[in-house]
Amino acid sequence: MPDVVTTHQTADDIRNDAILIYVDGRIVPKSEAVVSVYDSGFMLGDGVWEGLRLYNGHWAFLDEHIDRLFEAAKAIDLTMSLDRAGVIAALEATRAANGMTQDVHARLMVTRGVKIRPFQHPSLSRSGPTMVIIMEHSKPEIPRPIRLATVPHLRGLPMTQDPKLNSHSKLNCILACIAAEKAGADEALMLDVHGFVNTTNACNFFIVRKGAVWTSTGDYCMNGITRQKVIDVCRADGIPVFERNYSLVDAYGAQEAFLTGTFGAQTPVGDIDGRMIGDGQMGAITVRIRQLYKDLVAREVR
Repeated sequence: MPDVVTTHQTADDIRNDAILIYVDGRIVPKSEAVVSVYDSGFMLGDGVWEGLRLYNGHWAFLDEHIDRLFEAAKAIDLTMSLDRAGVIAALEATRAANGMTQDVHARLMVTRGVKIRPFQHPSLSRSGPTMVIIMEHSKPEIPRPIRLATVPHLRGLPMTQDPKLNSHSKLNCILACIAAEKAGADEALMLDVHGFVNTTNACNFFIVRKGAVWTSTGDYCMNGITRQKVIDVCRADGIPVFERNYSLVDAYGAQEAFLTGTFGAQTPVGDIDGRMIGDGQMGAITVRIRQLYKDLVAREVR
């Protein structure tokens, strides 16, 4: 199999061996950061999460991330143990305890809590919710454009598991990623229920055709915060951008393609199903959007 690159690839950092992790009000060494085997997140994937990025000592787009966390908790009928200010305080306390200021990624996870018996019904979660915050020193180190392979796994309808929900239940996306790796790619390109290009297993997906930026309608994918920021900076800078249905034929014929996400911001795509996109390298529009996004973050965290 060809060398595989992940969209969350980072340089090893020895400091991560000694990080402190938030677990239900306590900030403890990594070796002591544990949850019960009866926790509903471990047992059933019953929970929601957010990924955040630290720049210059500030969490980028913090309000949007916290809004999405509380909306997701409400959607699954999970009562948070902390209010909005409390969650932000926990995030900041963990950051301060680790002395972190730059090139840091946080994963904030909330589950329905510890069950009294190992079964599905939510009423069995009598203790909780459980909240964990993991922060790591992580500087993206993606050595080449990403290769994508289209897979049979779909991002489905909202009445099954709404793909707009940042839930702990990620098995569908994991299986899609495995299928892509078996095909010799780095990540999976997933279609929607109508056969239109949708998203990848971990990131939102964009193409560039004749100077215009296209992404999916957003009906069947996580409506990522970075995704929206890219749309916003394109509109502000006069770059034509469309949320629309489009097919694999359109994607294969694109001059550029890139992924978006909190961790990697904008990651170039060089190959889809063995078809080279453009010259296989990061294109000029992607470079421009990267700079516009970087400028936006700089204004946000100054």
